[in-house]
Amino acid sequence: MGEMGDKIIVENFIGGNFIPIEINNVIPSYNPATGEVWALLPDSSADEVDIAVKAASEAFPSWSQLGYAERGKYLLEIADKIDLQLEEFAVAESKDQGKPVSLARTLDIPRASYNFRKFAQSWQSLVDTSNSLPGPGVINISSRHPLGVAGLISPWNLPLYLLTFKIAPAIMAGNTVVCKPSEMTSVTAWMLAKVMKEVGLPAGVVNIVFGYGSPCGQRIVTHPKVRMISFTGSTAIGQKIAQLTAASMKRVSLELGGKNAAVIFNDANLDDTVAGVTRSAFLNQGEICLCTSRIFVQSKIYDAFLEKFVASVKKLKVGNPMEEDTFTGAVNSKPHYDKVMSYIQFARDDGGTIQCGEGVSALNLGPANKNGYFIQPTVISGLSDEARCMQDEIFGPVTCITKFESEKEVIERVNDTRYGLCASVWSQNVGTIHRLGQQLEVGTVWSNCWLIRSLDMPFGGCKESGSGREGTRHSLEAFTEEKTHCIKIM
Repeated sequence: MGEMGDKIIVENFIGGNFIPIEINNVIPSYNPATGEVWALLPDSSADEVDIAVKAASEAFPSWSQLGYAERGKYLLEIADKIDLQLEEFAVAESKDQGKPVSLARTLDIPRASYNFRKFAQSWQSLVDTSNSLPGPGVINISSRHPLGVAGLISPWNLPLYLLTFKIAPAIMAGNTVVCKPSEMTSVTAWMLAKVMKEVGLPAGVVNIVFGYGSPCGQRIVTHPKVRMISFTGSTAIGQKIAQLTAASMKRVSLELGGKNAAVIFNDANLDDTVAGVTRSAFLNQGEICLCTSRIFVQSKIYDAFLEKFVASVKKLKVGNPMEEDTFTGAVNSKPHYDKVMSYIQFARDDGGTIQCGEGVSALNLGPANKNGYFIQPTVISGLSDEARCMQDEIFGPVTCITKFESEKEVIERVNDTRYGLCASVWSQNVGTIHRLGQQLEVGTVWSNCWLIRSLDMPFGGCKESGSGREGTRHSLEAFTEEKTHCIKIM
């Protein structure tokens, strides 16, 4: 790993080579837990993107001609290497993102290697179809073909987890890629490039360019030789990407924001629900697009749930991400810290009550973390459904709780948002669970659980939470073009 003093030096990976950084043209990357610069990465321009696209274009013919099994061998070797370097990746992810190292070790990095392993074996999910038309005397055969160069843009909340969820299906399907990780969390992507070079992945198959969304990300989106864009991030940027790609008609997959609800009925198992919703609201500092930021509790159990829930949240340890018992680390950046804190003030301005968290209890941090971007898990009650904290994606350790009376009422209120990513329903009644599962306007509904994912199932959102679906079959379909060949039988 390159270093300059005590700082890591991240380099672009283009055409199988690491490009030396220009030290006068760098982006500082901050450790959120200390507020100090810990890495430097290149402030890449459109020129670097063009070079990367050229490398990917040149690699495409030979890579796309390899069989699935041959491509899969590379993915399996990458997965094995990640597993061998689990601790190094976990520590780097924690320092880069702010999350507890224990979470990176048990969730982010294992999922990254699993992505490669799963997609290496999932090519069997792609089944070509055929039929015959005896009248005209023809048979029809369908086949799938890689698109070419894909542009992959990943976010800062689950850096390696989500980047690999794009790279693995894209290259397994025979595409070559140009990736842009978030400029705030680039280190593990660079480490991944080192792994790819070590396993001998052919030059140009994966290219990683580091830099800001503009000009770097924008050039990837608008480059005429980039045939597909896969983006995970904010709805605002997703809307811009949709506008930029509309004229070219290139394929776009967008996994965007959410304003996710937990719906808790009177018959829910109270202890299990409290534990589940505590996790769903505050895991990874609430910086997961699937986190629960609205909690609807049926009136009969509202007071009991609120008391137990607040007590549970107060027990979460906030602090040094390197300590094994830390549950809540630092939010990712100072601008994001300011945004989240502003929404807590909005809640006060809008008449809400802070049940626990910021402004209620003191946060004691050690000297090494006193300048970090830490926010206590905060529970807010007493807001109307129209309040900013009930409508906007905050993306931090803040959740709002309210009561409801009837099933019909709560369905209408949960759906009264521009987002539609996920929801969770907590009840012992199978009929209730089934009815809500059918009527909630979201891409995923969990019942009596949260964040249990099968990669064989489709994942994505509706409304302003995105377009397209990801998963073993769905991702491979997204990264390929289906063709029909009609053959006259003589």
